[in-house]
Amino acid sequence: MSQVITQRVRTSRRELLSGLTAAGARVAIGLPPLVSMFNSLGTAYAEPGALEKPIESRFVVWFNGNGVPEKYWIPSEEGAGYRMTPCLSPLAPFRNDFHVLSGVDNAAAKGQGNGHTNSMSGLMTGTLFTGRGPSGPSIDQVIAARVGSDSRFRSLQLGVAQESFGESMQRNMSWSGYERALPPEMIPHRLFDRLFGAREEGWVNRKKSILDSVRDDAALLRKRLPSDDQARVDEHLSGIRDLERSIAGLPPEYARVDPPDFDGDMKDWPRIAKLQTELLVKAFATRQTRVASYMLTKCQSISRFPWLGYTSARHHDYTHAVGKAPGADGVEGQRVLRDICRWHVEEFAYLVARLKAINEGDGTLFDHSTLVFVHEHAEANPHKNSGLAMLVAGGSNKLARGKHTRVTGTVGDVYLTLADDVMGAGIGKFPTAGKKINSLLA
Repeated sequence: MSQVITQRVRTSRRELLSGLTAAGARVAIGLPPLVSMFNSLGTAYAEPGALEKPIESRFVVWFNGNGVPEKYWIPSEEGAGYRMTPCLSPLAPFRNDFHVLSGVDNAAAKGQGNGHTNSMSGLMTGTLFTGRGPSGPSIDQVIAARVGSDSRFRSLQLGVAQESFGESMQRNMSWSGYERALPPEMIPHRLFDRLFGAREEGWVNRKKSILDSVRDDAALLRKRLPSDDQARVDEHLSGIRDLERSIAGLPPEYARVDPPDFDGDMKDWPRIAKLQTELLVKAFATRQTRVASYMLTKCQSISRFPWLGYTSARHHDYTHAVGKAPGADGVEGQRVLRDICRWHVEEFAYLVARLKAINEGDGTLFDHSTLVFVHEHAEANPHKNSGLAMLVAGGSNKLARGKHTRVTGTVGDVYLTLADDVMGAGIGKFPTAGKKINSLLA
């Protein structure tokens, strides 16, 4: 930790900057992790007049649709000396922060479904697809039920590429229970409002800022903070203002979800993805939630990728030889899938980088987070449900990192190990789980 606390005024981790907009709507902005919130070692919160409280852990399950091109995604070598594959190359700077898993079995992917829907049900919940949804809750909701009650939001569901195509099983990754979907919020405007308060017309026109409503509260707080914490608050508020400007500056069509029959799908998803990631990081940093799901693209994804130069066909078209995409599942199609999946990993790497940039106690936000990156398939063309590839990232000293491991076990085994042995959620069981994956643990 860069600053060592000896004697200083303590600041509550629950303190908010609050105020009212001109329209009378309430605004509440949580504080980032401040040095004065922690004990002298930076290992626990030390609120005024309260017992020390351990720094909470966070959990993210990140999803991309349509599986992977295995030869470009999964390393050939096991252990710490594996060669970084083309799809994983954006994570090269963080090699020692994540663990590549392969060989994972999606044991509940059998039964009815179109290959994608039943795979998605098994992946997220470990239960069979009913024809409309899964038979139980998704892993993020199982964990949130154990660790999320002390947060403003028990969990958050975020999305990026809207893709109205398909049924509930394609469009949702979080489920609270039997056929009960928790849709991802895909509009940054709405997510911003949810985290910080309702906006008004002046906000949209960029003539005012939501920060105007908390200016007096912020000034009073700064007077009693040490200089290092003053700088952190200023940086936090500047970051919110930058987000506000970026969201307000989006084209009008980005504030709505297109109807299911819309065939354009040429929006700038990387731009939206980074805004959604920034909002997630703010939510974690201000302790509004401990659990999130992030659906970058949908199950059976049908996005196009103009920023990659691929507009003649959709993602799903490149996974099958159906005459819609040049090369399809041949050599050319595999290279297209390589580039698409590398973009997926780029966005995941951006989340890792942002979490690592936020100081929290004796470490960073990343040090107190566990991230799982999943797809509904392994190789996309055959809808392969054995040998799935997953990434597990995080800064916990309980995690084994910096290597590739071919495991023998199920998706449920992976989730149970992370939930109980890393997150400390104590879920005890999960569908298809029969053992712990010890190679995940340090």
